[in-house]
Amino acid sequence: MGQRLGDVSAPARLAGPEEGISREELALAARNHGLPLEALRYDVTPPGLHYVLTHYDIPWADGEGWELAVGGRVRRPLTLGVGELRARPPATRRVTLECAGNGRALLSPRPVSQPWLTEAVGTADWTGVPLRDLLAEAGVASDAVEVVFTGADHGVERGVEQDYERALPLDVAMGEEDDDVLVAYAMNGVPLPPQHGYPLRLVVPGWYGMAHVKWLRAITVVDTPFTGFQQTVAYRLRQNPDEEGEPVARIAPRALLVPPGFPDFMSRARIVRPGPVELEGRAWSGRGTVTGVEVSTDDGASWHAAELEAPSADGTGRWAWRRWRLRWSAEPGRHLLCARATDSRGNRQPVRQPWNRGGFANNQVQPVPVLCVDDGERQDR
Repeated sequence: MGQRLGDVSAPARLAGPEEGISREELALAARNHGLPLEALRYDVTPPGLHYVLTHYDIPWADGEGWELAVGGRVRRPLTLGVGELRARPPATRRVTLECAGNGRALLSPRPVSQPWLTEAVGTADWTGVPLRDLLAEAGVASDAVEVVFTGADHGVERGVEQDYERALPLDVAMGEEDDDVLVAYAMNGVPLPPQHGYPLRLVVPGWYGMAHVKWLRAITVVDTPFTGFQQTVAYRLRQNPDEEGEPVARIAPRALLVPPGFPDFMSRARIVRPGPVELEGRAWSGRGTVTGVEVSTDDGASWHAAELEAPSADGTGRWAWRRWRLRWSAEPGRHLLCARATDSRGNRQPVRQPWNRGGFANNQVQPVPVLCVDDGERQDR
C-alpha cells in the first residue's frame, strides 16, 4: 500500500453546514477541469475539452524510452517499448469516461475533495493494444485472480506515500472483443496528451475513471486480491468511516442536457425566447445499454420520452454516450429542466441521490434553470 506517513484510516472529511469551498479545493478545481456542457454536442470530445483528473503530478515522460513491464504470475514476463506496442495490430474503441466523483459537490453534507458538479465526463476514440493479447502472450498462471496496474504518478494521500495503482478482476482484464480493456497510446488518432496519460494508459470500457490508470508502467498478475490504497481505502461506497464499503466499479446511467439558449455570465442561468426550443444532450451507462431518456420541463412533475440516437451499427460505440433530442415549446416564465436515462438492466437515474461519504457514483438528475423572456424583455447589455 506504500509508505505510511500518517493515519491511513483517517476518513475523508465532510464539509460543515456553512462551510464553503476551501482554498485547497479551489486549487484542485484549477488543476483539474470538467467538460463545458455545451461541448456535449461533439460526438467525440476534443482532448482539450475532455475532463481531466490528476491525483498527483503529471509525470514527465520520454515516450521513446518508456517501457511497460508485464509480470507477476505469468510464465513469460514481458518488457515492451511504446514502439513495440504501436507495431502490433491496433484496436480502437469509442469510450465515455466519467469521474467516479462526478456530482460530489451537489451532495449534502458535501465530501471535501475535487468539487465536481456534473461536468466530469468526456468521450474519445482510444487506440491501443487489447490487454488480453498481452496477458495471453505472457501466459497467465492458473492461480491468478487479479491484475494490478501501476502508474508513474506518485504522491501522498491520507498519509500514505504511493504510486497510483488499481486492480481489475482477471475476467474483466481478459475481456471480450466488444469490451476490450486497452493499453492505449492514442486519443482521437494522435498520441496521448500529457494530461491524458502520455505515453501509455489503461482504458476500461464501462468503468469509472479511477480504473483507467494513466502513465502506465507496470502490469502485474497476482494470486491474491490487491489491497492497495486506491482499491481498499479510496473509491468505496460508505455511509460511515468504519465500514468496509462496496467498491466503486461500473458507471451508473446518466443523461445530461446541453444548456439551451444563452447564459448569464456569473450564475450560468439560461435564457431562452418563447417558442420551439430544441433540447438535446447525451446519455450513457456502464451497466447496460441506454434504452431510453425522459425529459421534464417542470421540475419532474411530468416526463416526456426523448428521441434517442440509434447505437453504432458496428458495435464499436457500445461504451460511448448516445445523443438524445426533444422539441420543447417554451413559454414566458421560469422553468426547471432535467433529463434521466434508463438502461437495459432497468437502472434509472434517481431524482434525489442516495448519499455516500466519498461522493461517488452520484448520478442524480441534472437541474437546469431556464428563464424564458420575449424580445421586449431583452436583457440589458
